[in-house]
Amino acid sequence: MNRRPRILVINPNSNEAVTEGLRQALTPFSFAEGPEIVCETLAEGPVGIETQEHVESVTLPLRRRVEAANDVDAFVIACYSDPGLHVTREGTTNPVLGIAECGVLTALTRADRFGVIAIKSRSIPRHIRYLRQMGQMDRLAGERPLEISVAESASGEATLQRMITVGRELRDEDGAGVVIMGCAGMARHRRALEDALGIPVIDPTQAAVAMAIGTVMVR
Repeated sequence: MNRRPRILVINPNSNEAVTEGLRQALTPFSFAEGPEIVCETLAEGPVGIETQEHVESVTLPLRRRVEAANDVDAFVIACYSDPGLHVTREGTTNPVLGIAECGVLTALTRADRFGVIAIKSRSIPRHIRYLRQMGQMDRLAGERPLEISVAESASGEATLQRMITVGRELRDEDGAGVVIMGCAGMARHRRALEDALGIPVIDPTQAAVAMAIGTVMVR
């Protein structure tokens, strides 16, 4: 029996508010002829993935979740550190996409140089290591932190205004022609931030799901 392809978007932290924000941000990708998009919270994860320890702690739970999913055609790891990306790819023959990798690749199609809004300063060295591995440091205009938690990025009342301030610094001082939101919890703020900045703003989870749809629809 034929069924619609299914894309599983996994939030590796245990904050359901972040997952709900992802569901809302991905609503435009749901259409009758397209894949089913399911957003799920990893119960074993920390409340927010903010340190390398947090990243490492969800790697094997993500691998086990991917291995157990026999009705999923593509996976998206919805954390800007792309935790467990390579080990989960070993656990399935289906595509596994990380939102950081997809967000950067999408940004490269929109402008010559991109900026990244991080949640905290301590996230930036981790992101820089990843960009160096991707060979994209020469396209990075800059990365600046909000200095808030993942939970605050999803629901804090002052989050959007802080994002606008940092986004303007990336645009005006660093020369970014496109801005990537460097945390899945920021998803609900993309459109308002883009309107305020007047340059493209990339929600990396949307970028990853767009790639996943393209992949499963042509298989």
